[in-house]
Amino acid sequence: MIRILLAEDDAVMREYLTRALERSGYAVTAVDRGTAALPLVQTEHFDLLLTDIVMPEMDGIELAQKAAEIAPSMRVMFITGFAAVTLPRRQSDAAGARAVEAVPFARPGDGGRSHVRIGKRQRGPLNRRIDRFVL
Repeated sequence: MIRILLAEDDAVMREYLTRALERSGYAVTAVDRGTAALPLVQTEHFDLLLTDIVMPEMDGIELAQKAAEIAPSMRVMFITGFAAVTLPRRQSDAAGARAVEAVPFARPGDGGRSHVRIGKRQRGPLNRRIDRFVL
């Protein structure tokens, strides 16, 4: 089973993503901040780090950079509720992303739009399944 580490500070979004991913057949471990995710990266194996970009204590970019040092084979996907947030090429490269693209999706309950930032884009079983979930 594919294991996903979800770092999302918004409780509603964290719960929604956890349920949706689990219903799609993924094993999800969810935390509310980057500083809580990093020790898990050090002690457990995850196939994907799904992280919000804007979080308190440690943002998703810093988390991805540190996680890439610890677990270089782990894929990274960035999400954000702030449509204006962009990852400059330099930061996305440092975070281990091979490609970054914005994919809009509706946030549950508010009718607004959020964006998914996809990192370390590769074709394979994980990305095809995540693509179907996200798109």
